[in-house]
Amino acid sequence: MYLCYIPTLCSMITSVVKKVIMSLSGLFLILFLTVHMTANFTILWGEEIFTAVTDFMGNNPVIKMIVPVLAAGFIIHIFYAFYLSLKNLKARGEVKYKSANRTEGLWIDHWASRNMLILGIIILGVLGIHLSHFWVNMQWQDFMGREPQNGYLLVTRELGTPWIAACYLIWFAALWLHINHGFWSAFHSIGLSTSKILPVLRVISLAYSSILCLGFTVVVIYCLFF
Repeated sequence: MYLCYIPTLCSMITSVVKKVIMSLSGLFLILFLTVHMTANFTILWGEEIFTAVTDFMGNNPVIKMIVPVLAAGFIIHIFYAFYLSLKNLKARGEVKYKSANRTEGLWIDHWASRNMLILGIIILGVLGIHLSHFWVNMQWQDFMGREPQNGYLLVTRELGTPWIAACYLIWFAALWLHINHGFWSAFHSIGLSTSKILPVLRVISLAYSSILCLGFTVVVIYCLFF
């Protein structure tokens, strides 16, 4: 009689594994965004320092090895985000993450938890603009053996264009909402939170996502007005 429970148990284990994979890939991407923002922020100190930092990152063999891992992380995170969201939609009739303690925390976090897929689509859309404007003209050119464009001039020119700057500001707002919820939710999904730790994680999530996105925003504003 216990055999009838095996498919259900396997399904539960598989669902948990998928959420853990999505959580770990999300934390990895947050780490990448932190490094990316730190490098971009050096543009405030001028072309020489910014170029030195980007050259170091572009020529560093460790970072070059991480690039395919980063791409895989994006693909895995996006795939499972769509898969789990559509599964939730089918099961409950609306897109939202199944999250404990939904009555606690800021209302903006509750809104983000119900709209993570929409936020992800916005992030993915502007990511396409980002890759076509920067990655194609710099990293891809270098990979193809061609001369990449000057990073400082490219960044200041593109982010100094009003409509592009507006797209990025919308992107950062979506990132802020997405990371604000996703950061603490990732730790919760992998079992590293308790009723006492969760409120602390929520505060850390709010502070971390705010600092991260504020750093990106400052770079855009600097390029737009200075």
